[in-house]
Parts: sequence; structure tokens; C-alpha cells
Amino acid sequence: MIDSFPPGWLLIFGGLLVPLFRGRVRSAYMLLLPALGFIQLLLMPEGELLQLSIFDYSLTPVRVDPLSLVFGYIFHIAAFLGMIFALRVKDTGQHVAAFIYAGSAIGAVFAGDLITLFVYWEIAAISSVFLIWARRSERSYRAGMRYLIFQIASGVLLLAGTLAHFYQTGSLAFDYLGINSLGGMLILIAFGIKCAFPLLHNWLEDAYPEATVTGTVFLSSFTTKMAVYALARGFPGTEQLIWIGAIMAAFPIFYAVIVNDLRRVLTYSMNNQLGFMVVGVGIGTELALNGAAAHAFADILFKGVLFMSMGAVLLRTGTVKGSELGGLYKSMPWTAAFCIVGAASISAFPLFSAFATKSMILSATAENHYAFVYFVLLFASAGVFHHSGIKIPYFAFFGHDSGIRCKEAPRNMLIAMGLAASLCIGIGVFPGVLYNVLPFPVDYEPYTVTHVITQLQLLFWSAVAFAWLNWVGLYPPELRSVNLDSDWLFRRFVPRMFGPVTRAFGGGWTRMLDQLGRRATATVQTVHRHHGPQGILERTWPTGSMALWVAILLALILLLYYR
Repeated sequence: MIDSFPPGWLLIFGGLLVPLFRGRVRSAYMLLLPALGFIQLLLMPEGELLQLSIFDYSLTPVRVDPLSLVFGYIFHIAAFLGMIFALRVKDTGQHVAAFIYAGSAIGAVFAGDLITLFVYWEIAAISSVFLIWARRSERSYRAGMRYLIFQIASGVLLLAGTLAHFYQTGSLAFDYLGINSLGGMLILIAFGIKCAFPLLHNWLEDAYPEATVTGTVFLSSFTTKMAVYALARGFPGTEQLIWIGAIMAAFPIFYAVIVNDLRRVLTYSMNNQLGFMVVGVGIGTELALNGAAAHAFADILFKGVLFMSMGAVLLRTGTVKGSELGGLYKSMPWTAAFCIVGAASISAFPLFSAFATKSMILSATAENHYAFVYFVLLFASAGVFHHSGIKIPYFAFFGHDSGIRCKEAPRNMLIAMGLAASLCIGIGVFPGVLYNVLPFPVDYEPYTVTHVITQLQLLFWSAVAFAWLNWVGLYPPELRSVNLDSDWLFRRFVPRMFGPVTRAFGGGWTRMLDQLGRRATATVQTVHRHHGPQGILERTWPTGSMALWVAILLALILLLYYR
């Protein structure tokens, strides 16, 4: 029976029932839903399992194949770990939003047509914003509004691209789309917004750090990875994505080293890791696509560990500012240990997850003779070790002693971090387990002498560079500052460029608006004076009398009509 439900529905509709339960029953129920969803995937056969005809249009709401399965597996694992991490949250709305969000992401990766994809795309956008607003601060409200605008814009472009694609091809199937048509270009931009392409990425850095402690963990798992899946499905082998991905992998490094908010540092590292995946999709070979899917799988786990650890720090200390932290290993040793595992994983240390996944993308890049892109990715690999592998644990748990003494993270949070960290190590030690569920047969061995030595050299010299820069005082200090990123174009450059025009026309425009406003106000006041509760017409024509006269007039009209 369970395999007859469309994937994701157990989480969407089951999440709506969460408010009906209390206490331990609710906790057990929240853990049961993603577990049942995972079992459902194991029982489902491959193929187009559900087809509908609506107004002579053929839709395929459920399509199961190896590419959708690998994302479906990790999305259920992420939902399970996220719910463990969020068990102590008293805000039921967050639980409901998280389930709907996770379920819609799962539904999206099994959508066989663009209309179904659009529906899940929008449900994910609307439900996820509540994980930001749930923090209930002015900053979170503003960040959530901006996040929602970008997500809705992505949906509008997806719908417009779908209609254009259908007009041009007569098909709504979600298969290879390409960029040789208007529909394909619009859909690519829609996917690019959710994937945080350069100049379309600032919603990520704005919104995720402003979400709740648990909300950020869920947000880091689904939206961008759903976009990676969509790119792998619709645009594999699109060469332009190689260069977009290379830029995505490189540019966050320069911002991450100067950002003070450690959760914001992790959002920049998310941009960095997404760049590797986009490069893999752009190359489009079996090895590259396997690498993109595998790295997305691993990224959800190690990024989850890092966001969980910083969430635990925020919960216990009230801050994740690097300038205000330090020495927390004394108070939170387990959280520090799990954070180090996540840092080693994202840095691609041997025996940790990214070593077995990121190397597939690098190997595919070298095999296809993209030498420049290969060196950019090497630079990006060294950079991520600096800002996520070293900076995050160093400034939070070590470095100078801030004097903060607090409790260790709650037990449920430690369990979630421990399970995710164990999976990071498990993938690194036994990569074949992950390789067996990838879309294409894997003929790749990460643990070669050349690869191990090269990676260790890269990490060693990166660590030496970090230590030397700190020793001589050249490493950017953690300052209480605001990083505008590419928003500088909209918040600084554009106002300066158009400032003279605004000042030239602004005075007359302002006067006209003021005059219109005064006239509108006077009109409203006049109407209220005569027709308001204390107005002359209200006093002299009571409501009861008016109702009587209306009834008399209607009776006269009826009599005259029937005569």
C-alpha cells in the first residue's frame, strides 16, 4: 500500500497531522514519516508509475529512475536527521513547514513533467519561507520577503518557460531541454535562481543565516540540491554551465574569509560546493554526472553537520559571530568534534566523504581537457579548506578564549550531528556504498597513490598558508561589518549613477504626490464626516428607517411589474 503513494506525499500530508500529537508520540511520529518514505522508495519499481490526462495534456506526476532515486534517498535521510535535530522545538508551525518543504522537494525530483515540477517548485518556495519567518525578528522578516520574491520569480520563469517549451515542441515531459529555445533559456534561468548562480545568489546569503536554528538545517538540504537535480535532468552537457560553475566555486572564497557571521560563511561555502556540482552537470559525461549527484549527496550531510554545530552554538551562546566566540571546545566538546568531522569532510580529507565525491568531478574535468577550469577548482578546494575547514572550527571552538561558558548541545542535537558525521566518515571509508546508487555504473577508484598524495599536499600547504597569514597578521580579522557582496551594484552603484536624475525630477514628483495625497485625504475626510458613524446622514437617516423605505420601494416595483 505504501508504494502506491506519490513520493513526498507521506511527508506533505503527514506533516499536516503533526499538531494532532503531543509529547513523545509526536516525536515518534515525526521520525516515522521520513523512515516510511525511505522504505517506500526501496519498494518502488523504476519507470513512469503514474500518468494523468488533463484537458488532453499528458502528465507524468511520478517517474522513478536512478537519478531521481539518489536524490530521493538523501532527501529522506536529511528530513530524518533534521527532525531529530528539531525534536525539542516547541513551535509546531516549524515542524509542519519543514515536512511540507521536504515532501515537495522529494516530489519535485520524481516529477516526470514540467507542470508537476512547477507545482512542487512553488510549494517548496512557499513552505520554506516560514522557516525563516519563524525566527520572528525584523531581519528575518525582511530576509524572508526577499527570499520569497526570488523563489516566486523562479517559479514564474519556470512556468513561462514551460509554456514556451510546450508551444514550440508540444511536449510537457521533463527530460533534456537544452538552451536552443526560448523555453529552455527561461527554464535554465529559473533553475539558476534556485541554484544561486552568480549575481542571482544573494538571497542565499541573506536568508539562510536569518532562519531559525533548525530551519537553516532544512534550508541547506533541499532548495539548492533540488535545483542541481533539475539541471542534471534538463541541461546535462551544457558547456556554459562549466564556466558558470567555475565562477560559483571560486568567487565565494574571497567573501567567506571576511564574513564575521559563521552561518553566513557556511552559505558562501554552499555556493562554492554548488559550483563543483554545476561544473559536473555542464561536462555531462557519466563520470561527471555521477560526481555531481554523489557530491550533492555528500554535501547535504557534511553541510548539515556544520549548520547543526553552528545552530547548537547559536542556541547555547546567542551568537555565531566569529569575533565574539572562541574557546567553546571547553564547554561543547562533542559539538566541536562533530564540527571538525564536517570541516574535514567538506575539505576532502582522505577517509572523509568529499574526498570520494569531489574527486570524481575533478577527474572528469581533467579527462575532458578543461585545464583552466581544473586549476580553478583546485584553487576553490584550497579555499574551502580555509573558510570552512579551518575558519569555522577555529574561530568558534578554538582561537582566543572568549570566556563564554555554556551547556553542551541538547542530546537530540548531538544524536543528529553524530549520525550525520558517521555517514560522512562512512562514505569516505566505503565509497562503494554510495557509488552503487549513482545514476550510471561507476568505474572509479578515489584511493590512488597519486590522488591521496596530491590532496594531502594541497591541504598541507593550505594549512601552512593559513597559519603563516595569521602569524604575520595578514589574515582578515573577524570584524563587526556588513558585506554587501554583489548587492553593492543595487544598493550603491545604481543610486550613485542615477542620483542626479532622481534629484532633477524628484522634487516635482514629490510635490505632485504630496498634492495628490492631500486631496485624497480631504476627500476621505469629507465622506467620513457625512457618512461616518457620527455623520449628519447617519444621524438623520437611521439604518432601520432606510431598510424600511428600501423594502417599500421594492414592493411598489414588484406591484407595478406584475400589473
